[in-house]
Amino acid sequence: MSGKTLDPISLEIAWNGLKSITDECFLTLMRSAFSTNVKERHDHSTAIADADGRLIVQAEQALPIHLASMGGLVRHIVERYGDSIAPGDMFIANDPHVAGGTHLPDINMAMPVFKDDRLIGFIANIVHHADVGGAAVGSMSGGLNEIYKEGLRIPIVRLYRKGVLQDDILRLLLLNMRLPDERRGDLNAQIAACKLGVARLGDMLERYGADYLTLAFDEIVERTQKRMRAAITSLPDGVYAFEDVMDDDGLGTEDIRIKLEIRKQGDGITFDFTGSDPQVPGNFNLTMNGTQSAVCYSLKALLDPDVPNNHGVIESVDIVAPEGTIVNCVAPASVALRLNTSQRLVDVILGAFAEVLPERVIGAANGANTSAVFAGIDPKSGQQYVYLETLGGGMGGRMTKDGKDGVQVHITNTSNLPVEAIEMEYPLRVEEYALVENSGGAGKHRGGLGIRRTIRPIGHECEFNGVGERFRHAPWGILGGQHGTPGRFYLLDDQGRKQTLPPKASGIRITPATAAVIETPGAGGYGEPKERVAQLVEEDRRSGKFSDEYMRDYYVTSTS
Repeated sequence: MSGKTLDPISLEIAWNGLKSITDECFLTLMRSAFSTNVKERHDHSTAIADADGRLIVQAEQALPIHLASMGGLVRHIVERYGDSIAPGDMFIANDPHVAGGTHLPDINMAMPVFKDDRLIGFIANIVHHADVGGAAVGSMSGGLNEIYKEGLRIPIVRLYRKGVLQDDILRLLLLNMRLPDERRGDLNAQIAACKLGVARLGDMLERYGADYLTLAFDEIVERTQKRMRAAITSLPDGVYAFEDVMDDDGLGTEDIRIKLEIRKQGDGITFDFTGSDPQVPGNFNLTMNGTQSAVCYSLKALLDPDVPNNHGVIESVDIVAPEGTIVNCVAPASVALRLNTSQRLVDVILGAFAEVLPERVIGAANGANTSAVFAGIDPKSGQQYVYLETLGGGMGGRMTKDGKDGVQVHITNTSNLPVEAIEMEYPLRVEEYALVENSGGAGKHRGGLGIRRTIRPIGHECEFNGVGERFRHAPWGILGGQHGTPGRFYLLDDQGRKQTLPPKASGIRITPATAAVIETPGAGGYGEPKERVAQLVEEDRRSGKFSDEYMRDYYVTSTS
């Protein structure tokens, strides 16, 4: 910094102005998008970065998993294009190995903001597209062993050059993606959000000047870092460790270990993943960006939930993640399902802090990002459709209250897609949308319940691809809490017969005589079940969420 500082009132005005821009861009993108994954589930984020590529502010509803990815994109833009960046340029990328991304369906865009000839920063956004090509419909199927099979890889390229759309680039992208009209609609929404953000930040520059905003950028990051380090200081010095395993990678590698040692001294903290398993053939590998997002989210959630989510948090933490491991893969590792691994990292971090922060940790959540893709030809329109959703599950029990039922947890806060939206947009019928009985782990405060969706194609045959984690290894309870129930996939025919599907189910054909059933994992409980107060036990009994047998098994004294 130059030594100059902003007074608290001026800084607060700048901070709220920047937040309002990212929030407006978020809503604009959501309302302009074509796909249900964005307009209904809100699987997108918006942000502002400075001229060096540091992330300054994210929208209030942005996804934590996107923190490092958007920052990574802008840093790569600055390194790759430098002084050739011009007003009206717009950059697009998605590749996790060369462009700062985390998986191919997440397409990043960024547009520079200038004041006269001075580069001030970037407006950035990211959208999870329902399909980006590749070997499997929806680009999210398990069992793909290299990134080339997962979809179109986009290095950092200019989609707009000095305000002019590079139509050949756009045509190249759309030709390699399924449902090109829907993809064009979502890309146009991203373009609109970038242009809006540039205009709004331009208004701030006209009002306050470039020096004011760049000084605000510096102070926001520096104050975030100081606040985060102060929170770290409050932790007892020491070494904390934990490990857990992923179910499998869909290609035969089982019990994939994630090992963590946390070393804390003063205001410094190191997360060391040495000893974690090597990267796997299946597409559960995680790039360093994804590991960074999981670590920063966890530390923020545990120590200071209200601290801004920006580069200052990243600078407060040291991460050791050996190259070539499941938590820091190298090309051509496949990564489409990396969010399952990110979610597991959060559980591992919470497990490591359980003894030192018992009042803040929670039981293992559903620990996954259970995905379901239904694809086929709509019998009415004759057009291809792709319904993609990642479903929530249970949230772990907490020190003071139960875990939430049927929600996305931790580093993804997308919504569950409403039944009405599914049936209106696709030739599918949702026959059941419910909580899974008994799936929350018992405890002083129980874990949340998983979700069951039963979906049947109408008038046609479709393909189902599903990917689940915590389907073999149940979400563990904490401090005496019981584990939650694992998830599962199965088919249900008209006679009520069940056909169990593997946790990584690809290319399953479903007819109108059969429904696909998705049950997501519950979550672990917190504390000993015998400590649960009688009033909560009675509420559980009346809720219909738990069977009489379950209540007898875990709460004998309270229900006798």
